[in-house]
Amino acid sequence: MLYRESCFITGFPGFIAGRLIEKLTAPERQFFLLVQPQFVDRAIEEIEEIAERTGTPLDSFVLVEGDIALPDLGIPQADLETIQYETTDVFHLAAAYDLGVSKDVAFNVNLQGTKNVNDVVCSIKNLRRYNYVSTCYVAGKREGLIYENELEHKAGFRNYYEETKYLAEMEVERLKPTMPVTIYRPSVVVGDSETGETAKYDGIYSLIKYLRKAPSILRLVNVGNDKVRLNLVPVDFVVDSIAALSCDERALGKTIAIADPAPFTTEQLFDLIAKDMIGRKSEFKLPLSVAEWFLEHWYLAADDRPAASERSVLFYLADVRYRGSQRIARPAWHRVSAIRPICWQST
Repeated sequence: MLYRESCFITGFPGFIAGRLIEKLTAPERQFFLLVQPQFVDRAIEEIEEIAERTGTPLDSFVLVEGDIALPDLGIPQADLETIQYETTDVFHLAAAYDLGVSKDVAFNVNLQGTKNVNDVVCSIKNLRRYNYVSTCYVAGKREGLIYENELEHKAGFRNYYEETKYLAEMEVERLKPTMPVTIYRPSVVVGDSETGETAKYDGIYSLIKYLRKAPSILRLVNVGNDKVRLNLVPVDFVVDSIAALSCDERALGKTIAIADPAPFTTEQLFDLIAKDMIGRKSEFKLPLSVAEWFLEHWYLAADDRPAASERSVLFYLADVRYRGSQRIARPAWHRVSAIRPICWQST
């Protein structure tokens, strides 16, 4: 079958990537999907589901075993040439999203991985658009109003995730004068706005799990903070935005924030969740020091003590101090082999 368009996508299988592929499916469009070898079985399963839901032929999907941390993404030359000649659009989503990621992994995956993807992008013969998914948190420790065209700064970063995503975006930004680039900066991605479906129950979901332990009692005391805003954006809005902007000429050469322009404070989020859960908001607001004591002795000292990432998120909600909370996590960096046709089997 001849295809008018071919999309090369990193970060599959993944919550955002899978939804984006489903959104992008269309007649005469094929997909080269970079997949880590240990995720091949999962990728096959997800592609079969996407194909069935969208009525897209399975032949439109090609799984590519590779690793963004390797030169040429670990793809053999003959297969790489196929990608170079047939690809029209690139979507680079793969990254180490854990806010507590180690320095070595962060620099190897987020920075070097993006450099390697950039090298492949620059070798594509008929590229129409290079879509790079960054993050709002490239702003690091900057404060105040920050525009999309104000990337470079020396304010510092809270963790290696922020730092390496910033450095990676700098690498992509340098391509804008000569390549058709669009950069997207989503904030904290949460579940579907209609169904609530999510892949991870961390970040804001830690607060939901906290309240579920004893909602009638725990909702009384608001452990949020009226000075801390948490910018959340539903995954379906992120996917719809990227899909629409990737074919909008007005987005060419632009950096676009995909975020809530008026995010709730963590105090407001606490009340919204409590009211949705049991129909009533909080009754008391504690000083920060007391709120931390409350969390430490009432919830965090329980027998089913939460993981460190969940614990730090709850402290983050109560205070402006950053403690390395893990808000987004998704396996998304890959190891090598080659394009290999998948033997699709009906069941």
